[in-house]
Amino acid sequence: MNQSLNQIIASELQAQPQQVLSAISLLDEGNTVPFIARYRKEVTGGLDDTQLRQLETRLSYLRELSDRRQTILKSIDEQGKLTPELAAAINGTLSKTELEDLYLPYKPKRRTRGQIAIEAGLEPLADSLWRDPQQEPEQVAATFIDPDKGVADTKAALDGARYILMERFAEDAALLAKVRDYLWKNAHLVAKVIVGKEEEGAKFRDYFDHHEPIAQIPSHRALAMFRGRNEGILQLSLNADPQFDEPPKESYGEQIITQHLNLRLNNAPADSWRKAVVNWTWRVKVLLHLETELMSTLREKAEDEAIKVFARNLQDLLMAAPAGMRATMGLDPGLRTGVKVAVIDATGKLIATDTIYPHTGQAAKAAASVAASCIKHQVELVAIGNGTASRETERFFADVQKQFSEIKAQKVIVSEAGASVYSASELAAQEFPDLDVSLRGAVSIARRLQDPLAELVKIDPKSIGVGQYQHDVSQTQLAKKLDAVVEDCVNAVGVDLNTASVPLLTRVAGLTRMIAQNIVNWRDENGRFNNRTQLLKVSRLGPKAFEQCAGFLRINHGDNPLDASTVHPEAYPIVEKILAATEQKLQELMGNSASLRGLQPQNFTTEQFGVPTVTDILKELEKPGRDPRPEFKTATFAEGVETMNDLRPGMVLEGAVTNVTNFGAFVDIGVHQDGLVHISSLSDRFVEDPHTVVKAGDIVKVKVLEVDLNRKRIALTMRLDEQPGETQSRRSNNTQTDRRPERNDRNRNTSRSSTSAGNSAMSDALAAAFGKKR
Repeated sequence: MNQSLNQIIASELQAQPQQVLSAISLLDEGNTVPFIARYRKEVTGGLDDTQLRQLETRLSYLRELSDRRQTILKSIDEQGKLTPELAAAINGTLSKTELEDLYLPYKPKRRTRGQIAIEAGLEPLADSLWRDPQQEPEQVAATFIDPDKGVADTKAALDGARYILMERFAEDAALLAKVRDYLWKNAHLVAKVIVGKEEEGAKFRDYFDHHEPIAQIPSHRALAMFRGRNEGILQLSLNADPQFDEPPKESYGEQIITQHLNLRLNNAPADSWRKAVVNWTWRVKVLLHLETELMSTLREKAEDEAIKVFARNLQDLLMAAPAGMRATMGLDPGLRTGVKVAVIDATGKLIATDTIYPHTGQAAKAAASVAASCIKHQVELVAIGNGTASRETERFFADVQKQFSEIKAQKVIVSEAGASVYSASELAAQEFPDLDVSLRGAVSIARRLQDPLAELVKIDPKSIGVGQYQHDVSQTQLAKKLDAVVEDCVNAVGVDLNTASVPLLTRVAGLTRMIAQNIVNWRDENGRFNNRTQLLKVSRLGPKAFEQCAGFLRINHGDNPLDASTVHPEAYPIVEKILAATEQKLQELMGNSASLRGLQPQNFTTEQFGVPTVTDILKELEKPGRDPRPEFKTATFAEGVETMNDLRPGMVLEGAVTNVTNFGAFVDIGVHQDGLVHISSLSDRFVEDPHTVVKAGDIVKVKVLEVDLNRKRIALTMRLDEQPGETQSRRSNNTQTDRRPERNDRNRNTSRSSTSAGNSAMSDALAAAFGKKR
């Protein structure tokens, strides 16, 4: 490579090369992203965790590229074919695709028809006819007939010569780059239903006769079509010439090949044969190869975008407002099987369980039981799972409060996604070995209201249910991205060292599952931690792990108030300097804004700690232990609106955002089926990315636009002045809607999907979304 890794990444991140070089060094030394982002700002010039994650991902790609480059250079060199020009091209590329294109002619491969023809001595025939079209192909080919070599006649000789040239041209990296660029910018992806699969694949009917420019396909539509293909419903192909109603005699791809090879066709004797070579090169080699590659590229891009959407939604969910340390009752709703009840105290400890049957004729008994439990344990919050019988259970508890006025607990509908996964997990069995699996779910529902982050880390992120086509993407890449999100969230909030579970501790920077378990074991054997230094007594927790984790672990009511803050132990001497300058004790200074705001960070810097770190310390001293999560709020579902049958266009309801996609946001309005606010209905202004308007967990007011009971689809809007009748006309003309792209002049004759453009916006979004919901 002509540029160093740090220079390449710096230009992409719009950072200084020295910043990137320093960050790479820290990562290579085994430092974690959360630690570097918070405690090494002087070294990296203030790169944040998002930039560091991007850097980490890009660094991995470029290093893989570098390793592959060396392997390829060695292979070509051993063949004696490595020229200075080829080496320069290989060293200069930053693309794995381009690198493989350059290697293609030299890549060891099985015996192809072209190689067999070369072995039969037909390469001189191929070169001769290509260079001199004035020759008669049959006459020249006749001199190459050799039955002993498999060349029985002139046709066999000419076919062999054609295969030689086809393979040679199809391995031309520069030609592939030109055709690839043309196809990506102009080709259409075409989806057709497989005959006889119409009924079985009804959920994919929006794609039964569909096409659009491959470069413009949004991720959710691409993944929907790929899913349809994988399920045997759809056939996908590439239309390289969408400007024609019928396939042209000569594709534009052939014209590119002709121009690239400087081929001049003047009706010379061999021109017909040479033209056939170009045609076969295009149809048999280049188009098929690039069709597969571009579909793979489209899928990768769609998967990357879907993973980003999942990650953003997961982050919003994990960083949702905690209800706090308050006694909570969890209700896991059910009809025939009953409602599972679990009560936890302010610390999350389980103190009572029960199963009640309020929906099967035992409402009075159930009410008495719940009321007694609420009063006995001074329950302040009631978390009701949002699954089957959720609204019935919510109404039941409202009746309990009417009967027993002393019960003031606030009821909250809580997502129970993943609760059943946790209930049946090994972790739940270890935590509650004697508790019935069904009751464990109620405990999880209660705890995730108290502290969503602490509870949700116990569940595989993929089971939380905020993903867009999560089962259609690379599970390895998805897991890697989601693990990074969980790690960043946990460390952003911090962890109570004396109460944290093993799963929560495992996500702390520098800690492995084994060390996390050892921390809990130490706690069980020795009691609570009183200071951070005691961490070094934990088995396998050495100086490096301590350096990484100490600042993220909190000890409340310990020996040193700083141990409950984000100030790292290595920076405690800075605090001592501040105390000396202010002539105050630590307890007096912490929270004292008047004293702290008059201090200048530069007066307390050292060789190791600069202004960024000192500034962070002063902020922490001013508001020690601050939680970056928002204030706790809840949605209030409308009385009498419990199923889709209760919905009417024009209703204004309150709901909670459950999932945000590239085409809009899903909102739980309490009817057991989330409604979709299309991107065009999120705001009165243009919205390019729904995540800039809403996030998972937000409480929003929405208006009902459409209700489709048969397809279980609810269309909502956050534009409360929008009227149901306006929807289709506005969306069909709104450039921000998720619809099939407008054709330009070049594509004016292109056949369209059978679904009209005006109806496709909502249809595409709903079909893509509800096809994978629940």
